[in-house]
Amino acid sequence: MMMNRRAFSAALVAGATLLSTRGMATTAAPVKARNVVLAHGLFADGSCWTEVIVRLQAAGLNATAVQNPLTTLPEATAAVTRVLDRQDGPTVLVGHSFSGMLVTEAGVHPSVSALVYVAARAPDAGEDYTALAKTFPTPPASAGIVFDGDEGRLSEKAFLRDFAGDLPEAKAKVLYAVQQPFQKALLTGKTTQAAWRSKPSWYAVSTEDRTIDPDLERFMAKRMDAKTIEVKASHLSLISHPDEITRLILEAAGQNTD
Repeated sequence: MMMNRRAFSAALVAGATLLSTRGMATTAAPVKARNVVLAHGLFADGSCWTEVIVRLQAAGLNATAVQNPLTTLPEATAAVTRVLDRQDGPTVLVGHSFSGMLVTEAGVHPSVSALVYVAARAPDAGEDYTALAKTFPTPPASAGIVFDGDEGRLSEKAFLRDFAGDLPEAKAKVLYAVQQPFQKALLTGKTTQAAWRSKPSWYAVSTEDRTIDPDLERFMAKRMDAKTIEVKASHLSLISHPDEITRLILEAAGQNTD
């Protein structure tokens, strides 16, 4: 029998009384989810999840990619929340890059059973992510961001070398052609909640990342006590290594990946 949202929310609350808010990914079996919601970050759109979506659908999961407006943090969070509202039953919320902010903020939604971060930001509530990032080496891609007024994008050189460095050049150029510009206001937002403090979390570190420093990724994953894998990949591990990323999501969804 399908669990409705109210019953599922009650189950999560009951479960929370038995578990610490830290280390949940390693101390409790994941809730079996039937839905996956995927959010994209800067310099991309929802199509960046295509390779992962194909694999999730083959595993019998309902997958939906959010079209992040990349305008302000509240508007981007609202876009994720609207998609979560449409889900029927437990849902894994996945974010790449900047959209880790959205996972952290919107992940408190009662339908969300687990969080997955893919080379993603994972701030604490109210934390200044920019200040945190400055305590680690500046990634090369940062120098490639160009602005037209308040609208930002990544230069072609930086996109091919520092964002999608392990993809075939022809494929990377297609992704560059469809990159969605972002608004400066998006970068000033701070999360007001940290869903990873109450939801089990998984993290995929990209060891060859030139967009977010890999050691910063490791720091955030360790701070969350997330179940962590390391993928020898550029920032776009979801495209260059979709099998590894899909397996991590399936694990978070309570599916046997052996």
